[in-house]
Amino acid sequence: MRTILCHSLNDIKIDELNRQTVLPPEVMSTAEDIVANVRERGDAALREYGERFDGMVPEQFRVPDELVRSAAALVDPEFYEALQMAAEQIKDFHEREQLQSWFVTRPDGTILGVRVTPLDSAGIYVPGGRAQYPSTVLMNAIPAKVAGVRRVVMVTPPQADGSISPYTLAAADLAGVDEVYATGGAQAIAALAYGCESIARVDKVTGPGNAYVAAAKRLVSGDVGIDMVAGPSEVCVLADATADPLIVAADLMAQAEHDPMAACYLVTCDPSLPERVEHALEILIEQSPRAEITQSSLTDQGIIVIADNLSLATEVVNAIAPEHLELHCDRAMELLGAIKNAGAIFVGPWSSEPLGDYVAGPNHTLPTGGTASFSNPLGVYDFVKRSSVISYTREGLAKDAPAVQALAQAEGLWAHALSVGLRRRLIDLGAETFARPDEAASQAWEIAWPRELNKPEAVLMGDSTQTPQLGTLEGED
Repeated sequence: MRTILCHSLNDIKIDELNRQTVLPPEVMSTAEDIVANVRERGDAALREYGERFDGMVPEQFRVPDELVRSAAALVDPEFYEALQMAAEQIKDFHEREQLQSWFVTRPDGTILGVRVTPLDSAGIYVPGGRAQYPSTVLMNAIPAKVAGVRRVVMVTPPQADGSISPYTLAAADLAGVDEVYATGGAQAIAALAYGCESIARVDKVTGPGNAYVAAAKRLVSGDVGIDMVAGPSEVCVLADATADPLIVAADLMAQAEHDPMAACYLVTCDPSLPERVEHALEILIEQSPRAEITQSSLTDQGIIVIADNLSLATEVVNAIAPEHLELHCDRAMELLGAIKNAGAIFVGPWSSEPLGDYVAGPNHTLPTGGTASFSNPLGVYDFVKRSSVISYTREGLAKDAPAVQALAQAEGLWAHALSVGLRRRLIDLGAETFARPDEAASQAWEIAWPRELNKPEAVLMGDSTQTPQLGTLEGED
């Protein structure tokens, strides 16, 4: 792991933090071709890409419902009990995220508010092939169902023999997934976004995947909603002299074993801790079944930051804005208020990050690559939409219309002003006059703009050595 001695925040260069935030042009180009082909040719393109990338294509993409329902009987009872526990706790947490519609009534009777409604459909991507991620199924499907999404569709690539992992199917059944399809990669994202003969399009696509899946999600964004374009996993451990180096080492490895590109950060104000953590890493990596991946990640992507004090170390953490943040510090909960940017915060030495991956309840789909500075974990709110509700009375219109007309005149939008001006006239003259449109609309210019606003003077900007001057405002550029 590379070490940075930090005496001020200027010592941290964000673009040197080994983060993969930009998808390579060749990946974007390949994904663009795949998305366009599936959009144009549907199932035929899905089959071609399945044969090319997965080595096989099932007779039908839809996994029969009876196979999904029977998967629970195929898995170890201990696993299924753990899955049930995780599902229950994830559901309990996400039920607390539900947004409520609300309305307020003004004294003049005008009603304003927000109506919250669930999306009609959502597609979740679950990586498959050589691995299985039942936890990903729960973390994506359960919030959608809690939100009230009517149709939740899961796509996952088949394994080499054409099967779907029973772990994944058992999780899909438990989470309430409505349809399961054996297809993956960028082509599956395109099928969800645009539809094909086998798969009806959805309103939003969520879930992790490889670089091509991420690229496809970026390409379809705008035609459908997406949760995020996620990069490699990352963890940041903020530790002081009270931290146990063996525990810190294990927590860094828990992210490093995901991917050689996974980013691991140790930020500390104890100069002696990094050496002890690196010694612990040597001991543990030697015993790891994923030693090569773990070592590659820590060597190529790992960074140790030794800060002068805990306050500066906290600033470093906020600059990194990690996906996962662990606080291995004395009185860790008191640090929570100083943390501004992190996808998930694990407070104290007993809060192992894998607890959040599987069973704690909060979502494990988190912003990566520094995007925690402006975005959120996946949640129920990702599967609903909000509509503003505006219902005026005559009295409310009469009160607010003059302000609308003045603002619309300043922006040069005559018909905007006319829209409320005609209503004011309707109040003044009554419905009988409006039965005669020619009479009601006479002098429409004055109806929209009862008086001409005084033109303000414009501020004329000179060069940086000159004081701004006032001039007459003649028009807009």
